[in-house]
Order: sequence, then structure tokens, then C-alpha cells
Amino acid sequence: MGSTDTVLAGIGQELDWQQELYEDLHRHPELGLEEHRTAGIVEDRLEEFGFDVQRIGGTGVVGVLSNGDGATVLARADIDALPVTEDTGLEYASTVDGVMHACAHDMHATALLGAAKLLAASQDAWSGTYIALFQPSEENAAGAEAMVADGLVDKLPRPDVAFGQHVMPAEAGRVGTTAGPILSAGDSLKITVHGRGAHGSMPHNSVDPVVLAASIVLKLQTVVSRETMPGQFAVVTVGASNAGATANVIPDRAELRLNIRTYDPALRKRVMRSIERIVRGECDASGSPREPDFEYYDQFPLTSNDANVNQRVTDAFTAHFDDDQVYTTDPATASEDFSTIPDAFGIPYAYWTVGCVPAETYRRAVENDTVSSDIPANHSPFFAPAIDPTLETATRTQVVAALAYLGAEGVDGTEG
Repeated sequence: MGSTDTVLAGIGQELDWQQELYEDLHRHPELGLEEHRTAGIVEDRLEEFGFDVQRIGGTGVVGVLSNGDGATVLARADIDALPVTEDTGLEYASTVDGVMHACAHDMHATALLGAAKLLAASQDAWSGTYIALFQPSEENAAGAEAMVADGLVDKLPRPDVAFGQHVMPAEAGRVGTTAGPILSAGDSLKITVHGRGAHGSMPHNSVDPVVLAASIVLKLQTVVSRETMPGQFAVVTVGASNAGATANVIPDRAELRLNIRTYDPALRKRVMRSIERIVRGECDASGSPREPDFEYYDQFPLTSNDANVNQRVTDAFTAHFDDDQVYTTDPATASEDFSTIPDAFGIPYAYWTVGCVPAETYRRAVENDTVSSDIPANHSPFFAPAIDPTLETATRTQVVAALAYLGAEGVDGTEG
């Protein structure tokens, strides 16, 4: 029996407590940097499994299990919820008003705890060091930075490789991998443009920031349509435009909030420069009395898988799962801050996706071309992953990926 089979031999016995824990976490969601109850549960479980546990970054929890010579693997799960009012009708729906695990972070945490217990219970089957990291506040792009700022790199053994995964609205039981970009970089931007206020009946006395903002919104559409090479990916969305408070007053300022998504770091910089150039140009053309203000926030780094690590993990998944369960996924336009952690250590990483929609439901939606309308996506109040087989699959992927470096075939820590 190989190391993977040995470690996973007891997974059936673990799924009952894992499901119970998942439902408990789902009932009690906590927003970013407020995950005190969740962090306490994780801490207690890791200590019970025999890990050396410490808090890093406030509500971040890290467990280290040293088991002889070999590679050091870091596996990460996020634990925060969203300010969303749940509308799933689940028996274990959120009991917290206006807060919901609408992005499966409860599933991520439960799967990683399951993997941690399986590895701790089968230490004869592998060698090296396993780090289970539970990160707060992914949704605000604040948790990974908080852990790094709190000395993460100095407080842990240096990993050779890092892993992350995300439950997505794809066919349950299937695992998607890809080399290179798998999640986009994401940047939010608040732009404030300044005008000169006046009575609504006397527009000639004003510099109207409402008209100015409208002109900017239209012009920004050319950043993608006319300045980005066909075949390159970029999204520039104006998600909010706010100015004034009443009909007969021209305000003195307007605010735009933008969201930017890219896969290429150079293109990311160029898109930002283009946005700022357009805004300044429109302000100048309008006679704006002040320079515009630019405030970047909620900035998520690009998630781009190391080709060698991705191949090694994909090969391990392919060997473990049935033939049709592992596939090459297209990059997603969603963003997250996982890569901040391996980047802080200067190590390569792999990140993959796990489907969560019952196979028959998903295939029927694909056949009818109704995936976007019939399948609730992450962040939806209707998002409800199928526990079976999603939880088992997500637990297996964590174990299989770790053993690609810690098992009998990978104890030297070299890349395949």
C-alpha cells in the first residue's frame, strides 16, 4: 500500500465529524479579522491532533507537525465569511444576521483540518514537516498581509512549497488545475473628482462634477476596447458613481469606485496608468479646480501557479482520482490573497479548484446553456455547496498534494 492509500485509508471514519464541523462553521460565520470563534475551534482541533499551534495575525492560526527529515509543505485555508444574508433554506443556514459563508471558506477550513488529522494519524507513511495555515480576512485582502506583518516568515520553518484550493460552482467531485495564472489580480480604486458647486438653476456658475464623472465613465470603456491588445485579458468595471444629494444643487465633487482585473503584471500597471491619464485629462477639459484623488484599496495579487509544482500536484491528482475527475481549468476572473504568503517566503506554489455542484444538476445546466442563471455562484445568498462529495474531494486533494512532497516518492523536497 502506497503512502497516499495508507493516509487516506481512514477518511471514511473522519467524514462524520467533518460534516458536523462544517455545518457548525456554516451556522456561525464571522467576518474578516473577527473570526474569534472559528480560530478557537481550529486551534483546539490542531492541538488535539498533535500540532504545535500558534496565533499569527490576530485570528490567524498555524499548526506545525514535524515528522523527521524531508520537505516542508505549507497548506492554507481561509476562514472568513461575507456580509451576505443567506437565502439557501439549508437546515444548517447561518444564524448570524447579514453574515454568511457564501464563498465556501467553511469548507476549506474543514477540509484542511481533515487532512491535518489524517496526516497526524499516519506519520509512518510520510516524512518531513506539514504546516496547516488558517488565514483570516481573505475577502478584504487583509488577512495574508496581517499574518506576514505579524512575523509569519520568522515564526515558521521555511516551506519548500505552498498549496491552496477553492471550492467553485463546477461539477462536484472534479478538480481543476492549471499552470500559470489561475486567479486574476484584483484592484479596487476610489476616484474623487472636484467641481464647483452651484444652484441647480445656475449651471453656468458651476463646474459640474456629475457631468465630469459621466464623461469619465464613458471614456474608461476605451481602456479595454481600444488600449488593450486583442487576446489580452483586462476588466475595468465602474461599480459605483456617487454625487450630490438633491435635485436642485450641483455638488462640488463626485466619487467613482472602480474594479480592475488582470492576469499580466505589466498590463495591470498600464491599465492603472491609462485610468489615471483619462481621469486627469477629463478633469482638465472640464476646468476642474483641483487635481483628482486616487485611492487604491482591496488589492489582491495575481495567483499564478509554478509550472513544475502544478505538474507534480496534477500528476498526483491524476494518479489518485478517476480519469475524468482531474481537468485543466481556465483561469478565473476572481481574485484572492493566498499568493501573498508563499511570495513572502519566496517559494513556489500550486492552487487548484474543487467543484461543488451535484453532477446531474451541473451537466443539465451545461447542456441547456443555463449555468450562469441556474447555478448560484460564490458570494450569492443562494450559494450552497453539496457536502457530498465536495468535502471528501477537498480533503483528499490536500492530502494527495502534501504527499506528492512528503510521501515515499517526494521526501527529498525536489520538484518533479
